Amino acid sequence: MIISPKVFFDDCYGRYAIAAVNVFTMEQVHGLFSAAQLANAPFMVQLTPVARNYAHARMLSAMIDAAAKIYPKVVYAVHLDHGNEEHALDAINSKEYQSVMIDASHDDFETNVARTKKVVDEAHAKNIVVEAELGVLSGVEDDISIDEEHSCYTKPSEVANFVGATDCDSLAVAVGTSHGAYKFSGGQGLQFHILEEIQNRLEGFPIVLHGGSAVNVEEIERINNAGGNLTEGAAGVSPEEIVKSIKYGVCKINIATDTRLLWTRTHREFFKNSPELFDPILPGREYIKEYEKFMLQKFDLLGATGKAEKLRSKQTIVTRK
Repeated sequence: MIISPKVFFDDCYGRYAIAAVNVFTMEQVHGLFSAAQLANAPFMVQLTPVARNYAHARMLSAMIDAAAKIYPKVVYAVHLDHGNEEHALDAINSKEYQSVMIDASHDDFETNVARTKKVVDEAHAKNIVVEAELGVLSGVEDDISIDEEHSCYTKPSEVANFVGATDCDSLAVAVGTSHGAYKFSGGQGLQFHILEEIQNRLEGFPIVLHGGSAVNVEEIERINNAGGNLTEGAAGVSPEEIVKSIKYGVCKINIATDTRLLWTRTHREFFKNSPELFDPILPGREYIKEYEKFMLQKFDLLGATGKAEKLRSKQTIVTRK
């Protein structure tokens, strides 16, 4: 069942968070939908412009539609992650998305407002919600590359004016996370004093945490032991920080890096241990199992396990066209 993220956020605010998971491949779609059905957990499946270019937007949409039929008890929404105006408007007009993100965070405040408002007006006319971003995250993911020097925390003094001027439905903030596998290299962690001030100025308004992967040290070590050469010593968002952030209005937590590391570890170890094999189906099956296990743990951590049943009664089915 497809449900508007507005329903998700109204239900979860301050109590649990929605996992928003980037997917690129059939194996990831299977693993995500299977885990969500087993956990009875609501979720958002995210597609980036890079994913759409890689697999084609129609292919991704077809896989999601098929997964919804294979796993008929899932409760989910489809979200465009990190789009510009062109990406967002294309997604809005496709009628395949319930939510889009317009990322104008690298612009000055006034330009960000103007670009965001343009997308909001188009989206709201078609009952699609919009996520905006204020503040700049560092890191590398897909075609995003921002060094720490050019990143900046969200200014709490700007959030109320920004939300009021744009009429966006959720706000991604920069409070210490970063994109990619090399997070928190300085050990600063989440800046909860900023989150708290943002919440005080936007009472009840859903906040989004980008760069929400944990970057498990054990995964990095296993990848390197199987022939990888990833930089060690970095860390992502700890489980304790994730749980704590929910109390400050974080309703949506983006996950991408962890599932990529999981893909790398699964495939490297498989072919290291079975160098005579070459069939992609074999490690693919293993990846689906590992992905499902990972997401079951993530749903539990976010407090979303068992929450989908209640949401089914809150909104009628939206037919994908």
